[in-house]
Amino acid sequence: MTESNRESLHEIFRNLHATRVATMDPAILQVNIDQRRTLVETANRSGFVKAGDRVEPFSVPEVDGGTLTLNEVVARGPAVLVFFRFEGCPACNLALPYYERNLVAGLRAFNATLVALSPQVPEKLRAIKARHALSFRVASDTDNAVARRFGILYTANEASQKLALANGRPLGEVTGTGTWELPMPTVVVIDGKRIVRFADVHPDWLIRTEAEPILAAVAALAGDGRAHGAFAGPAGTQAQT
Repeated sequence: MTESNRESLHEIFRNLHATRVATMDPAILQVNIDQRRTLVETANRSGFVKAGDRVEPFSVPEVDGGTLTLNEVVARGPAVLVFFRFEGCPACNLALPYYERNLVAGLRAFNATLVALSPQVPEKLRAIKARHALSFRVASDTDNAVARRFGILYTANEASQKLALANGRPLGEVTGTGTWELPMPTVVVIDGKRIVRFADVHPDWLIRTEAEPILAAVAALAGDGRAHGAFAGPAGTQAQT
């Protein structure tokens, strides 16, 4: 796929918003718009995970059973963590298949492991993996522990909570967590020494990381893997600084 016709996640979300404008109750849509605007305006960006941070070991339950540990993943190659909101989130049901189509094959060339993380409990979360036949790992960030450490959590505002309660779908019941907390959509690339080499956080959940910068960050690790205790990649990959 060339640069000129490469699939754009931003365009996918622009189309989603246009469809909502044309079909949703304006009052309900405005609650969504206002929540996203508030998150952009109030986010504590200084607290976000960033390149150079060291990530403490963690383990998370996979939706298909078993436990995934950070140490096991980075022993094989780079870890690419994609944080998403929950199984029923419309934007997440567009973003994860996009990563399947545009990211998985490229990451495989560098022995990188893609892990999608949501606070939703595994028995509720596994539906999104099955629905889209995702080949990458999907796991539950229990109690939002990793997202909290990365400074990417938010709490739904009052208007969003009231709307969810009026619809009989409080967020804590949807996710199984009992809270109104969710992660901001985030991508983190971690090297063999558990150092963050790339981090991209989006308070507005209708803006998410395209595949290209993720692949570039992983390719850079292959280029300078010896210096950073990271990974060997395809011949000819150049380091990026």
